Amino acid sequence: MKLVCISFAISVTISSLLIIISTLFSKKTILDREKSSPFECGLDPKNTSRVPFSIRFFLIAIVFLIFDIEISILLPLSIISSTIPPMVWILTGSAFLAVVTLGLYYEWAESTLEWIT
Repeated sequence: MKLVCISFAISVTISSLLIIISTLFSKKTILDREKSSPFECGLDPKNTSRVPFSIRFFLIAIVFLIFDIEISILLPLSIISSTIPPMVWILTGSAFLAVVTLGLYYEWAESTLEWIT
């Protein structure tokens, strides 16, 4: 327990020192025109910021997020395989994959995944 407390104190000390040093030596420019501008991509800030957004790009991003979350849901199934019968987690994983695959097929059938119309 004493070793844990010492390790914690050392890590807090090192972190605090790094924060203090970076704050002291950082170059701060408050009146910099580039940094006070709401745009960071080099566009002229005099134009309107309400640019039409491609709904197809948004749907592709949603599909990516769904499959990314699917992986994070399916990976723990192998860890809990020793606590529940294998047939239960295989059926659960298969059902989840079937639902996601049906959703992907629906997106494909609606031509949402095509960029060129």
